[in-house]
Amino acid sequence: RGDMSVATGSSEAAGGAAGSGARVFFQSPRGGASGSPGSSSGSGSSRRTRLTVKYDRKELRKRLVLEEWIVEQLGQLYGCEEEEMPDVEIDIDDLLDADSEEERALKLREALVDCYKPTEEFIKELLSRIRGMRKLSPPQKKAV
Repeated sequence: RGDMSVATGSSEAAGGAAGSGARVFFQSPRGGASGSPGSSSGSGSSRRTRLTVKYDRKELRKRLVLEEWIVEQLGQLYGCEEEEMPDVEIDIDDLLDADSEEERALKLREALVDCYKPTEEFIKELLSRIRGMRKLSPPQKKAV
């Protein structure tokens, strides 16, 4: 892979990331979906606290497939490899927060304003693919 980075936090946290390349934002578990309590990289003093995180694996898989599809489509739209792609930010959770399809389409048109190829088919297909998706909440910490 080239310079393209996939931000696994909110767009605010990743918005200042340096480097070029397409960035696709969505909430996902930091460090992967491993649920084993012993794999924590924290300090030994956290023995009294156990982190319990439940993820909808099906939803995460859908997000990953969608992200890969978006990267592939952007490569075709911009006619280049990932590492040569201009800075394009598509925030799935931001799109899901939008009040209407029209607002989602507007956000996508703004993100793709520099694209010289027609983007309407991509926008239509992306809106179709996110229909019915849920926003992914950040992991919840629960002290036991």
